[in-house]
Amino acid sequence: MIRSDAPVLLEIRGLKASVEDQPILHGVDLTIRAGEIHAVMGRNGSGKSTLSKVLAGHPAYTVTDGAVLYRGEDLLGLEPEQRARIGLFLGFQYPVEIPGVSNLEFLRVATNARRAELGHDELDTFAFEDLVRERLAVVQMDPAFLERSVNEGFSGGEKKRNEILQMALLEPLVAILDETDSGLDIDALRIVAGGVNQLASPDNATLLITHYQRLLDLITPDHVHVMAAGRILRSGGPELALELERTGYEWVDQELAVAGVS
Repeated sequence: MIRSDAPVLLEIRGLKASVEDQPILHGVDLTIRAGEIHAVMGRNGSGKSTLSKVLAGHPAYTVTDGAVLYRGEDLLGLEPEQRARIGLFLGFQYPVEIPGVSNLEFLRVATNARRAELGHDELDTFAFEDLVRERLAVVQMDPAFLERSVNEGFSGGEKKRNEILQMALLEPLVAILDETDSGLDIDALRIVAGGVNQLASPDNATLLITHYQRLLDLITPDHVHVMAAGRILRSGGPELALELERTGYEWVDQELAVAGVS
């Protein structure tokens, strides 16, 4: 049930952004409240991934106008690591490999940085190992992956499960998952989606960026937004995603043409 009185966790107002002087976002407005799951859909090149990277603070993207408020405070003035510490999480479409960096140690350092921000005590190695092994159950992951370098030699599905494991440990208030279903077979998709559903709560929110209804068959969004030409063209409930599945994006071209947008 959507609560209109739930606190706003993320508010995007008229956001415009460019990369290498090429405008990509042309005025994005979006409000995300605690307890909500939002899905942003659209074709390649519509601006979906750019939105996720701007929110996370990727240095290649320049905000040219607009504002983003996280719990009522300016987000855009913060460095990426600060955004992560205060509870903003980005799950990458293509998680990178970090050779030579232990997955277990990476997860421990990140978790303790988040805990410090929350005013919690740091976990020592033994306490953290107990915690991480408990959270492994969320993504049905073999503990052997903890001893390997971050994502090195992982399959696509294993990388995505490792991302959800990070999410389970960091307990973000706003999780942005950029095409987390990309490259997953049906079994891996069910595991990843199950993890996202387990981690959703009345106190946090999730922003799913996806092309496909198949993810939304497993994670039911409260709100669906169709993005095109760097702006949100239409918003609705889960039925909007089903409409896209039936009709495709032809209507998007028609609406852009009427608006004089190419």
